Amino acid sequence: MVYRNYKDVSNIKKLLALKRYCKIKNIIFLISNNLKLVAKYKFDGLYLPSFNKKLLKFDKYLPKNKILCGSAHNLREIRIKEMQGVQNIFLSPIFQTTKNKSHLGVCRFNTLSNMTKKTITVLGGITVKNIKKINMTRAKGIAGISNIPYILKK
Repeated sequence: MVYRNYKDVSNIKKLLALKRYCKIKNIIFLISNNLKLVAKYKFDGLYLPSFNKKLLKFDKYLPKNKILCGSAHNLREIRIKEMQGVQNIFLSPIFQTTKNKSHLGVCRFNTLSNMTKKTITVLGGITVKNIKKINMTRAKGIAGISNIPYILKK
């Protein structure tokens, strides 16, 4: 689970409650774009969104045994995430979404994922109709916001 609320990170009680819930359910809980929060409250790791373009080796500042992942939409952003030291890249969107009409498609997704040695997770527009297409990719996992619970029920 990635917590990506950039407007309100001040409610630490809610975050710690989410952390406890995730621990009970054996779910990894990452905080987006806030290294200090990850270190201070010992969250499972840090998620670097595609808009974070700082050329900083975040892995050197992250406490040991913490996860570092980030998102990318193109080769330039993949290279930035590599320089930042991420272990896993969420490459998106593979399929069309309501938020974003442009998408990578399976061929472009595979081309981009073959340009890095990092673990790739597919993200964006995953539905029951197109989930089988993910088997044609190099992705090691899938991520989503709205359709994943629905897909898992099928």
